[in-house]
Amino acid sequence: MDASDSSTAPTADDEADPSPQDRPRRGWRRWAMDTRPLRRPAYRRLWSSTIVTAVGSQLTAVAVPKQIYDITGSSAWVGYASLAGLVPMVVFALWGGAVADTVDRRKLLLITNGGIAVTSVLFWLQAVSGLDSVAVLMVLLAVQQAFFGLNSPARNASIARLVPADELAAAGALGSTVMQTGLVAGPLLAGALIPVIGLPELYLLDAVALCATLWAVFRLPALPPPASTTARRAGVREIVAGFRYISRHKVLLLSFLADVIAMVFGMPRALFPQLAAETYAPYGEGLALGLLFAAIPVGAVLGGLFSGTFSRARRHGWMVIGAVVAWGAAITGFGLSGSLWLAVVFLAVAGLADMVSMVFRGAILLSAATDEMRGRMQGVFTVVVVGGPRLADVLHGTAGAAFGPRAAVAGGGLLVVATMLGLAVAVPALRRYRI
Repeated sequence: MDASDSSTAPTADDEADPSPQDRPRRGWRRWAMDTRPLRRPAYRRLWSSTIVTAVGSQLTAVAVPKQIYDITGSSAWVGYASLAGLVPMVVFALWGGAVADTVDRRKLLLITNGGIAVTSVLFWLQAVSGLDSVAVLMVLLAVQQAFFGLNSPARNASIARLVPADELAAAGALGSTVMQTGLVAGPLLAGALIPVIGLPELYLLDAVALCATLWAVFRLPALPPPASTTARRAGVREIVAGFRYISRHKVLLLSFLADVIAMVFGMPRALFPQLAAETYAPYGEGLALGLLFAAIPVGAVLGGLFSGTFSRARRHGWMVIGAVVAWGAAITGFGLSGSLWLAVVFLAVAGLADMVSMVFRGAILLSAATDEMRGRMQGVFTVVVVGGPRLADVLHGTAGAAFGPRAAVAGGGLLVVATMLGLAVAVPALRRYRI
């Protein structure tokens, strides 16, 4: 199956900066990250803004649960807050995908990024005022996640309008590497800043960082719906039409299922505290817990830095299948590891495999879907990416209590490998997909 969509070509306003004709990358450079999309001004602006906000968003992600725990002294309330943020994110991501297919995506990004910035300021105001209200925090978190749900589909769907089809994988690697770096650097920075400047100022720093995003989006070209798109309202009918579109295009459905399989069966983060306290206790519980949580994003960042080969891959379906199988195998190895350092290596390999899967699943969604459907596809993508690990927390927590943490982790990894290979054999659409 060949993907072709003339809407993926950049407009005249977004042509790459003048540069010598591309030459084949040789030696170590063929492995290094492909930065060709950064030569396109519009994409470069969008990507540059994420460098700041990827870290800034993690400051709020650390500050909210920390403040709730300080107020209540209960981890249960921290969990309830997570649920309060998940529900509106899911609802508004699905609706936001439909909205992104009916309006100028640049305008939608301006509105939603502005809303996220305002909620960050409100987080700061409630903190400096000493309100100490869990209810207020949960409402603000719900509102912020609703804006995020509206924002994410439009942002991701816009990429295919800013870079050509043969650079989608490279653009995905660039964006994913920045986000994964934020997952590592953001919490570390938050932990270092809280004793120095205090928790309230983390919210304010996030709000300031979002100003960079607003400026970058403001400078983007207009991103209206295709001229051929019939004027319509973004409602339930459009959301349902998006799911029908997925059901009729097996490669899209399989790309979503691949992530569900990998994350629900194979994401063991709920068992990290127990493993740190029991299996890896001789290494120091605190050290073990920190290394376990950091290993996957570190592996993903390393994968992004050496993602030069991604741009040359044409069999995107096979890349997804191989990456999910590699993730499952690495998670199995992690579950069987009695050594902390070996466990960290397996988790880092899993992170690298997840990066590959993420890049090529994203490229498939942008290349296989038409532009008038990309917003809705990205809305479903957001729900799957965020919701899968939450379901995994429940599944692995239950299995860990029943069978022990290491058996639950290893069993989940094997289940990922078997299910993904079975799906690839039974439904050939994904393994046949190429650009």
